[in-house]
Amino acid sequence: MEKITMPQLGESVVEGTINSWLVKEGDHVNQYDPIADVMTDKVNAEIPTFFSGVIKNILIQEGETIQVGEVICYIETDDQSTEENDSEKITGEQTVQQTDGQAHNDKSMKKRYSPAVLKMSQDHNIDLELVDGTGRGGRITRKDIEQIIESGKISTIKEESKALDREELFPQQPSTAEGDIEIPFKGVRKVIADNMVKSKEEIPHAWMTIEVDVTDLVNYRNKVKDEFKQREGFNLTYFTFFIKAVAQALKEYPLMNCTWSDGKLIQRKDINVSIAVAKENELFVPVIKHADEKSIKGIAKDISYLAQKARTGKLNPEDMQGGTFTVNNTGYFGSIHSMGVINYPQIAILQVESIVKRPVIINDMFAARDMINLSLSLDHRILDGLICGRFLARVKEILENMNEQTLSAF
Repeated sequence: MEKITMPQLGESVVEGTINSWLVKEGDHVNQYDPIADVMTDKVNAEIPTFFSGVIKNILIQEGETIQVGEVICYIETDDQSTEENDSEKITGEQTVQQTDGQAHNDKSMKKRYSPAVLKMSQDHNIDLELVDGTGRGGRITRKDIEQIIESGKISTIKEESKALDREELFPQQPSTAEGDIEIPFKGVRKVIADNMVKSKEEIPHAWMTIEVDVTDLVNYRNKVKDEFKQREGFNLTYFTFFIKAVAQALKEYPLMNCTWSDGKLIQRKDINVSIAVAKENELFVPVIKHADEKSIKGIAKDISYLAQKARTGKLNPEDMQGGTFTVNNTGYFGSIHSMGVINYPQIAILQVESIVKRPVIINDMFAARDMINLSLSLDHRILDGLICGRFLARVKEILENMNEQTLSAF
């Protein structure tokens, strides 16, 4: 009998929650088959088995949170099974045959969708309620969705979906009124919520905001963005320049590049900038590693690469771990002022707001300038206005001096 334990799905991950079991006791699995969906504060992932055999004892219930390394179930491997006597082998073969026959009608796992299946169905407007899954327990696999897309049967599925009675698709709950839709609070949203509560409960937040004149930067970026896209194959966004400025300032103010761990402050050697990337109603925070060592082109490439991986469901735990400071591009949504919640266990987060053209007094005269607010949330146990004020002033100085001369080399 072999143990299957909760794996460590990230550098700082110490626990995870079993979102759903993909197998049940008595099921036969092959090596590397996924057996459970697990949530952590970093990523959603499937736990594979490294053995072929029969699931014997499931110890952890769905929704239960466990520590890394804790046993979640036992498996009797195929190697162990071959040690049974001949009569036991025959019985076992008959049992498998019966199970295979029963599996055809088993729909117990039909609604346990993987993130990849959900993404593909949403992209192609496929109603998963109308798809017959070929996986274990009727589970819908990526291959099932790919076959529907290739066959061109999507339009048929759409029409069938419209014909279904609304009450069948959205059964009313006692706590809802007519027309309301109850949305389960689980998966990535639940992990984000738990992490935000922990951040607000443990961290005494304080805030600072500065105004930055980025007119020269805007003019430079507008001048080179088309040529850059044609040459490199990815966009040169404003966000790229803010990441570059923050990374440089973090190198000069290392206290800002710390994380909190078990009552201790750890000053990190590497400057790894976390960025927020949204996918539908999910939010991921991949990391640009060694941001201070990268050029403008290198940072732009990382932003494009990580955003694409997030939106296609291909981020892995390594992409999400090791962040030391978060920069959030709230200006993408038109925000001009916001107060971010710190990405625990980091000690600060910077909100980059929208660039707005405004009248500004220069040399006693009005001038139209491109202005932006940078809003810093800080852990007041560790940081104070002095160090944070100096840090923001340095970021401001770097950004206001980004122009054609200082950025002539990508």
